[in-house]
Amino acid sequence: MNFKPNEDRVLVEAARAEEKTAGGIIIPDTAKEKPQRGTVVAVGPGKKDEPITLNVGDAVFYGKYSGTELSIEGKDYLIMKTSDILGSLS
Repeated sequence: MNFKPNEDRVLVEAARAEEKTAGGIIIPDTAKEKPQRGTVVAVGPGKKDEPITLNVGDAVFYGKYSGTELSIEGKDYLIMKTSDILGSLS
């Protein structure tokens, strides 16, 4: 993929929604919640005085309504500002 986000934006591949509960109950598609975690796929260069601290491959957590959904080469992604990301596991 040759997508490069602008400035302080990152491209995130959202994690899959949970298929079952901890007790083993299957969750129907209509009841699944939108995941709030994902993996960074591409990182912009950052702003002049604000370097980006995220790297490709980092697992991140973001707000429920953060980002803009887009499809690139048939895959769904979210693009968001780094300020929308709550934290990361690197």
